[in-house]
Amino acid sequence: MHVMLFKVLLLVATIVSLVTARDVPENLRALYQSVRARGTCSNKLADGFFATDTGPGNFCYCGDHLKSDGIIYIQGQRGALADMDIDCDGALGGPADDGRCSPARSGDFQGQTSFRDTVQSYGIPDLNTYVHPYVVFGNSGRRGWNTFSPSKHGIRPLSIVAVVCGDKLVYGIWGDTNGDDGPRAMVGEAAISLATECYGRKMAGDNGHSDTDVLYIAFTGDDAVPGAHGANWKANSFAEFEASITGLGDSLVAGLTADSGAEKVCGWGWT
Repeated sequence: MHVMLFKVLLLVATIVSLVTARDVPENLRALYQSVRARGTCSNKLADGFFATDTGPGNFCYCGDHLKSDGIIYIQGQRGALADMDIDCDGALGGPADDGRCSPARSGDFQGQTSFRDTVQSYGIPDLNTYVHPYVVFGNSGRRGWNTFSPSKHGIRPLSIVAVVCGDKLVYGIWGDTNGDDGPRAMVGEAAISLATECYGRKMAGDNGHSDTDVLYIAFTGDDAVPGAHGANWKANSFAEFEASITGLGDSLVAGLTADSGAEKVCGWGWT
């Protein structure tokens, strides 16, 4: 009987370890509320970006907490953050591929992600949108195009990104950048695995989350990079991969504060 009880407890522990989305911790919730209450960014590292094709081009990469907390996030005006379009780039196929991110359903499919060479050194062909919860962060493009290089501000490729979405906290990695192949310089995009964890299986290559209430937090420094041996890059599911980066993500989020390093903006109170 004791053996049976042990097996049951082991099964429960395994299931719990694969439960990915989690409640937003109080310090991160306070940061989220503070950023939205302030309404706009004081230290715009780069601006002029769009969340939608028809919306305003007033979104920026914000450095209000860069010195104090070592983070960069996307912010708009009047409390807006970012939305979540679906990125289907990279390696498709595998057990998790259910067709929701097929090239036919994605209007902008690219056969590779930005850091494929590094990913290949980890033993896989490329990031898989169904498995690896990557975030599209940064913008590159031709002369005159609005651009932003996270690396110039200390963000390392394939580093942890904390995403607050649907009142949940999900951990991802910086795995791709926005190019200049569309009509505007866009922000707010993530792998379908991350989007599904946030908003359910209605997410698809042609159906994302349009509300600008998603907070993407990128962390500076080498300590935010799991590296070849700090994550299960060969995982077959999102749950397996995200569980492998949860410890690092938790340690990074634990150091965040709501208000330090940010100047109060006139006309916007604190909550």
